[in-house]
Amino acid sequence: MPIYEIHVRGRVQGVGFRYHAKESALRLGITGYVRNLSDRSVYIVAEADEFLIDGFCDLLRRGNGFSWVEQITTEKMNSENRYHDFEIR
Repeated sequence: MPIYEIHVRGRVQGVGFRYHAKESALRLGITGYVRNLSDRSVYIVAEADEFLIDGFCDLLRRGNGFSWVEQITTEKMNSENRYHDFEIR
């Protein structure tokens, strides 16, 4: 299954955004992980088909009521990793 690298910028740290990302991923059956970056953005690795990634990004854009998403970028990766769950790192 394809793996995507997703960067989310805006007010996404210190507002529960990673938990929102995990809940959204699990709802859609997406595996991978989410973590904060030092530049105050959030980095997500997501393993799923493209149509699920599109839906996932829509949920991320909506946020959790405390976050504000300014920009989301996605890039398909060439990776052999296989994730079995979605975790917060």
